Amino acid sequence: MPLTVDITITEEYIQTKKCIIVKNSKEEYNFLTELIETIKGLNTGHILSKEILEWTIQKFANDMEKIWFKHLKIINITKHSKSWWNMERQRELDSYRSSKSVED
Repeated sequence: MPLTVDITITEEYIQTKKCIIVKNSKEEYNFLTELIETIKGLNTGHILSKEILEWTIQKFANDMEKIWFKHLKIINITKHSKSWWNMERQRELDSYRSSKSVED
């Protein structure tokens, strides 16, 4: 009598890149300067309804996102990306690589 088994294989996403603005950089200074100007330019005196408040918040969020993407830097994540990388992190990475388990 044949035996069949269904094995579910799920795809895992492992982040290999991230977006940052380097601390104390020209990009950080420009980002903060533009963000401050955007905040100062918000016209909050005309918010008389929930709809206008939502529109104002959405406009601010869109403007902030544009400023963020204008100044960000995309970096590859590697085991040597940060100073916090140590032997414990290396063991965790090695454990994940051998098991391919999300828990690891």
